[in-house]
Amino acid sequence: MDDDAGDASPPPGPAPLAATGAPSLRDMAASPTSSRSVTETVNGSHRFVIQGYSLAKGMGVGKHIASETFTVGGYQWAIYFYPDGKNPEDNSAYVSVFIALASEGTDVRALFELTLQDQSGKGKHKVHSHFDRSLESGPYTLKYRGSMWGYKRFFRRTALETSDFLKDDCLRINCTVGVVVSTIDYSGPHSIQVPDSDIGYHFGSLLDSNEGVDVILNVSGERFHAHKLVLAARSTVFRSKLFDDESEGDKNEVNESEDLKEIVLDDLEPKVFKAMLHFIYRDTLVDDYELDASSSMGSIFDTLAAKLLAAADKYDLGRLRLLCESYLCKGISVASVASTLALADSHHAMELKAVCLKFAAENLSAVIRTDGFDCLKDNCPSLQSEILRTVAGCEEPCSSGGKSQSVWGQLSDGGDTSGRRVRPRI
Repeated sequence: MDDDAGDASPPPGPAPLAATGAPSLRDMAASPTSSRSVTETVNGSHRFVIQGYSLAKGMGVGKHIASETFTVGGYQWAIYFYPDGKNPEDNSAYVSVFIALASEGTDVRALFELTLQDQSGKGKHKVHSHFDRSLESGPYTLKYRGSMWGYKRFFRRTALETSDFLKDDCLRINCTVGVVVSTIDYSGPHSIQVPDSDIGYHFGSLLDSNEGVDVILNVSGERFHAHKLVLAARSTVFRSKLFDDESEGDKNEVNESEDLKEIVLDDLEPKVFKAMLHFIYRDTLVDDYELDASSSMGSIFDTLAAKLLAAADKYDLGRLRLLCESYLCKGISVASVASTLALADSHHAMELKAVCLKFAAENLSAVIRTDGFDCLKDNCPSLQSEILRTVAGCEEPCSSGGKSQSVWGQLSDGGDTSGRRVRPRI
């Protein structure tokens, strides 16, 4: 047997691939894959309302008022407002505004935008923005928790106090943070990007153009054109009004000359119905300025947001009710929590009610001194009881089975069980 290792003769068997005309191994390789590095910003915004600006003055240079923390790009942030300025050298001539990294992080790169809102309605806001413009050195880098970016001389105090930025002793500051993140996007050779849904835009355009309208809503004398199918699809109440009534002889039809059914709604204000119609077609709330608008009395029940919540409850618009609850939740304070609780209870806003009860329980000694709490005693005593039960539920059970001492300890700081006002001890 010949054992010569140098013999290169092919062994018996099938012919090589190339000899048969089949593709080579290189030709049979899988299709090439691809990846790309995507660097972009994860953006988020926070609105900071400073109520009682005149009372904040004089707290001292370098002393600040901080907003609630908010999360953008996996990091927490806060807005710092210095009513007497941050820099001693400015001798309190300016107010200062900064954005601070409020959580642990190293070398966090971000873009920022600070907007002092013009409250005259003219839209002449003071804006400092790094978005939509090139930066010579790239985004700003915050090295550690507590690092800040902002302006020591954000606005001269004398000019601010006579400007349209200050209204009813209140300032409104919007902050947008864009955290820079880099990701690797791996996609197959035939990926197709699908944009976000734009159905709200198209339905809104349908409402604006009045194309194909087939019903008129008469709201306190103001007439709105709409589409029966859209209203019925969104609200069971409208479905009943528009279609169930037809089987009863069109009792609501008052305008036959134009071949449009006219429905009279006498339980809504035109501006409330307009905002409700905006949601029905666009699935969004109207602008914050409209929602905040109220009568001269300043009651939360007079705001458009509150009236829209009531309308959502009445017309079975569950998502609109939740949107209103979420919006009203942002304005809860010691002064407003009692009235907000009464509003939530009246219109089955259970998420908002739960938040109000928890907030009132955690701040009971301050809440019981408010006029709103007194109103609950006169008009909604059961809600006062719910507040106390919420407080008691936060405590460990007493071994005697009685009420928690800390509950009554808080009450004794501002009132007794008979409802009489009690002067707190000093």
